Amino acid sequence: MVDSTHTTTPAWWRDAVIYQVYPRSWADADGDGIGDLPGITAHLDHLVALGVDAVWLSPFYTSPQNDAGYDVADYRDVDPLFGTLEDFDALAARAHELGLRVIVDLVPNHSSDQHVWFQAALAAEPGSAERGRYIFRDGAGENGDLPPNNWQSNFGGSAWTRTTNPDGTPGQWYLHLFDPSQPDFEWNNPEVQEEFRSILRFWLDRGVDGFRIDVAHGLHKEEGLPDSPEDYDLAIHPTGHQPMWDKPAVHEVYRDWRRVVDEYRVEGQDADRILVAEAWVIPDEALARYVRPDELHQSFNFGYLMTPWRAREQREAITRGLEATAAVGAPQTWVLSNHDVPRHASRLSYDIERATRVLGIGPDHPQPDNELGLRRARAATSVMLALPGSAYLYQGEELGLPEATTLPPEVRQDPTFVRTNGEDVGRDGCRVPVPWHADQPAFGFSPTGKSWLPQPEVYGDLAPNRQDGVAGSTLELYRRLLAVRRKYGLGRGELHWQEAGDDVLAFTVTGSGGRRVQVVTNFGAAPLDLPHGELLSVSGPLDGHRLPGDTTAWIAPG
Repeated sequence: MVDSTHTTTPAWWRDAVIYQVYPRSWADADGDGIGDLPGITAHLDHLVALGVDAVWLSPFYTSPQNDAGYDVADYRDVDPLFGTLEDFDALAARAHELGLRVIVDLVPNHSSDQHVWFQAALAAEPGSAERGRYIFRDGAGENGDLPPNNWQSNFGGSAWTRTTNPDGTPGQWYLHLFDPSQPDFEWNNPEVQEEFRSILRFWLDRGVDGFRIDVAHGLHKEEGLPDSPEDYDLAIHPTGHQPMWDKPAVHEVYRDWRRVVDEYRVEGQDADRILVAEAWVIPDEALARYVRPDELHQSFNFGYLMTPWRAREQREAITRGLEATAAVGAPQTWVLSNHDVPRHASRLSYDIERATRVLGIGPDHPQPDNELGLRRARAATSVMLALPGSAYLYQGEELGLPEATTLPPEVRQDPTFVRTNGEDVGRDGCRVPVPWHADQPAFGFSPTGKSWLPQPEVYGDLAPNRQDGVAGSTLELYRRLLAVRRKYGLGRGELHWQEAGDDVLAFTVTGSGGRRVQVVTNFGAAPLDLPHGELLSVSGPLDGHRLPGDTTAWIAPG
C-alpha cells in the first residue's frame, strides 16, 4: 500500500491540472501562420470547458527564435511575433476572469547570444565583469585550439564555441549546453542572481501565478568544470554523476526564489505563486529534493513519462514517485506529453523495447500505429488523472492528436535536427499547430490558412468541432475525467494498491469526504470482468460488461 501525502491545506497547486500552451502552435490571430497571444486569449474558453485549473505558456519573450523562444534576448518584453506586453496583460486578465491561473516559462540556464549582456561580453576582455556573467574559458591544447573540456551539447556536437577577438585572432571559448546561440549563465555571479530576482518580480507584478523553470537542474556546474565521465550511463547512474547537472548549489537558488514568490502570497487567500521545475533528474529521491518545503512547489515526473506501457513498470513508477515526494511533504506532478517529446498518442504504440523513446520520430523510422497508440494514450491518461497530486496536459492531447512523423527535412526548424545532421529529427513533430475547425483554413489555426509547420490531414478529423458533444470522443473523455477528478477530489486523495494479475493495474483512490474511486487498467489481450459498482468513466468501448485490453475504467464501488 502507498499513501500519498494528504493535507487540508487549501493550496491550489497541490492537485491542480495545468494545461501547456505552446504559443506559436496554439492559434494565429493575425494570419502570419504563427500562433500569438491574442490567439491564445480567443480560445481560453476551450480550457474552461475542458475543466483545467491553469494555463502554462511556453516562451513568448523577445528572441531570435533559434530555439523556438528558449533563446531569450529580453526577459521583460514580448516578441513582436507573439504580440505586445499589452496583449499579455489582456490574456492574463481574461484568464483570471475565467478562473484560470497563468504560469509563464522562465529560462535561467542560458540566454540568447543576442542578449545585451552576451554582446557586451563578446566585446569585453577576458576576465572582465561582462564575461563573468557567462562561462568563458581559455581553450585546452598548446594554442588553446581545443575545447576546455569534453562536454557535449544536448543538441549535438561540442558544448563549447570559440570566440574571435576584435583583431581576428581566435579567442576564448564559451559554454552552451544547448545551441551555440544559447550561452550558459554563470550562476556563481551575484549579478546574475539579482537579475533573475528582478525578472521574477517583473512578471509577478503583472499578475502571473507561477513560473515553469527551464533546465532547472543545470544552473550550477561542478567547480573546475571537469570532464564528463566516459562511462556515464543514464540507466544506472544518478544524473548528479555528471558535472553539469543536478549540483547541490541549485537548491540555494530555489530557496532564494521561494522567498521571492512567497512575498506575493495573500494571507487568507488561496493565492500561492508557484515554481515548477523542468528537471530531468534521477533517481526519484534526487528529484524530490527540488520540492522540499522551502524550495519549489512542483517538479515534473519525467521518469513516469518514460515508463514502458506494462503493468509492473507502471505500478513501480507510480509507487516510487509517490513515496519520494511524500517523504518531503510535496505532491507528485504527473505528465505524459510536452513540447520536447513525441506525443504519447503515438509514442505508446511502440513495443516494449521502444516504449521509452523520447527522440523525435521521422519518416524513415518505423511508423507508429496511431489507432493502438491512441487507445493506450486514453488508457494512460485515465490512470494519470486518477493519481494523487497535480497533472499537466499538453495542448492537443485532449483531441487525441498523433505525432506528425512525416515532416520533410526542408520544413524542420528544431536546432537538434541541424546539429545532428538529421540523425535526430528533433521535436517539430509534437509542435505542429493544433486544429480548431475541420472546415476552415489550416483547420482553424490561422484565418489565412498559413501554418509554420504543415498539419497532417488527420488533424482535421480530430478538430474540436468534430468531437464536441460526440459520445466516446477523446475530447469528451478528457472532460469527463476532469469533472469526475474534481468531484471526487482525487488529486488530494490517498492511493491504495489492489492485488491483480500480471497484466492488470488496479488501485483505489480515497478522495474528499472519504469517497472512493476504483481504477482498473487491462494491459493484456483477454477482456476482464469489471468490478461491481457505478461506472464513472471508461477510456474505450467495453466488450459487453468486460474491460478490453489497453483500456482503463473508473468505478465507484457499490
